[in-house]
Amino acid sequence: MTDIVETLIHELGRQAVLTGLEIGEKYSVDYTGDKPCMPLAVIRPASTEEVSRILNLCSQMDQKVVVQGGLSGLAGGATPQHNEIALSLERMSGIETIDPTSMTLTALAGTPLQAIQEAAEDVGLLFPLDLGARGSCNVGGNIATNAGGNQVIRFGMMRNLVLGLEAVLADGTVLTSMNTMLKNNAGYDLKQLFIGTEGTLGVITQAVLRLYPKLTSRSTALCALNDFPSAIKLLNQTQIGLGSSLSTFEAMWASYYDYVLDHIEALHSPFDERYPLYVLVESEGTDAERDQQLFEATLNAALDTGIIKDAVVAQSQKDMRLFWNIRDGIGEVTQYLIPYATFDISLPMGEMSEFLDRVHESLTAKFANTTKLVFGHIGDNNLHLVVTTGTSEDVKKIFDLIYRLTGAHKGSVSAEHGIGTQKLDYLHYSRSAEEIEVMQKLKNTLDPKGILNPGRVLP
Repeated sequence: MTDIVETLIHELGRQAVLTGLEIGEKYSVDYTGDKPCMPLAVIRPASTEEVSRILNLCSQMDQKVVVQGGLSGLAGGATPQHNEIALSLERMSGIETIDPTSMTLTALAGTPLQAIQEAAEDVGLLFPLDLGARGSCNVGGNIATNAGGNQVIRFGMMRNLVLGLEAVLADGTVLTSMNTMLKNNAGYDLKQLFIGTEGTLGVITQAVLRLYPKLTSRSTALCALNDFPSAIKLLNQTQIGLGSSLSTFEAMWASYYDYVLDHIEALHSPFDERYPLYVLVESEGTDAERDQQLFEATLNAALDTGIIKDAVVAQSQKDMRLFWNIRDGIGEVTQYLIPYATFDISLPMGEMSEFLDRVHESLTAKFANTTKLVFGHIGDNNLHLVVTTGTSEDVKKIFDLIYRLTGAHKGSVSAEHGIGTQKLDYLHYSRSAEEIEVMQKLKNTLDPKGILNPGRVLP
């Protein structure tokens, strides 16, 4: 047992430190499953004060630390590297306060997203961030990665939902900025240093979150289209017709839609024919009858002009679940695609069509057989691709090819999953040398010894 581990046991008690066989597989890798590595120890603080003591000691002893939340990340950021200590926030879980008047909720960083959603719902309010990993991901990780989810088009990224937070710097300094107001321009907005920076500048310990009035009506439809330009027209028309009630605009190319239906026996298409592209549209509001009428009128107008070739409006919860299960089917079909390269990218709307054409042409020219699934929240510029040739040696080549094209089309190599370790080599496609230099200066200033999540986000 190393000196730092013995020191932490002495400071925090044996119950807060896991070593050896106590650690188990859980803490060795995030959801990617890529390059698992057992940490030197797992430290599980129960308070901000304990996080401060841990980081102060690690800083004094030059001990590198990887921060872990729900381990649901998809970029390798929470996976330990050699001789790192894992700082797990799983014991720092719970809702501290809910204020229905100001519509705010304060929670500890280790609180699961679903617990926050349910706490808001219990007082008749809504926390709009929603992810498939809602039951396991933690709010601290959601903030650290600036999570997106399915309703970004209406409510924005996690950055838009955080009013204040508390974080501990690498040397143990506690920075408390628990603002509860929408407007506060008194100096620098320091919370932004920790939102989307993946634990490289500090460890988030609690946050003040913004809530919204609960939405009581939902209208959902699955639309069939002939091409991507039609999807852009439909997006524009629904934004005009539905206004701020438009909450979801999910596109699924036939490659994805057909693959999911062919591999998940419980699912079926509501259409008699096959189409090149499908869009899941959803609006939410507070007047069910009025909202449904407006929703159907907007879609009928798109049908009349030929933007939509066919559409099915959900008439029941069963219909809604079918539509969403098709959209979320990627979680079930990836087992058939191993080994694969998966992409979470964003692109300017005007670049998407040409980008996808170039991806198809480049993959076809380079590989004999390729399976490519394409889907995404295109209303917020986000595309997801899963690509495989069935050969492990081709995965790195696929990453290189598609990230290079992403940069060529002025896109981002990470829309909502972060850089972590997996996209380090590709950051330069989306950030200039000057931007990366400033990022490095921030890192050196707040973490001069480089102990927090080293080798993540920045080289």
